[in-house]
Amino acid sequence: MSRLKAHRHWTRFRSVNGIRYLTLAGLCLAATVLFRFDLDSTVVQAQATLKGDPEQGKTKAALCAACHGVAGVSINPLWPSLAGQQELYLVKQIKAFRDGEREEITMQPFVQNLSDQDVADLAAFYAGLSPCP
Repeated sequence: MSRLKAHRHWTRFRSVNGIRYLTLAGLCLAATVLFRFDLDSTVVQAQATLKGDPEQGKTKAALCAACHGVAGVSINPLWPSLAGQQELYLVKQIKAFRDGEREEITMQPFVQNLSDQDVADLAAFYAGLSPCP
């Protein structure tokens, strides 16, 4: 009987005065489902994105080298190293800068005119570099 009561305590919903409330277990389940859905949508979006060409990305990265280093390893702690970052992460962040979702005044002029293919090429280039100089 005590197991049944303990289980009832952790059910997803609980009724109090006719109002159903989400319990901690329900909140955890909801958060897991939402997080999993977000991951699934990111994977689906990533599969639908363009395939980046690292050679084209190397050519397009000439301006990026001023801050992020020729080999993608920054010498200034204020600017992140891009070498070895995951390709999907780089695509997401560059697009966020380009589309205004992530604001950084020093990045805007460099990314505002990049096409999706340019972004994919840059991400492929930097993802293929070693993070260790």
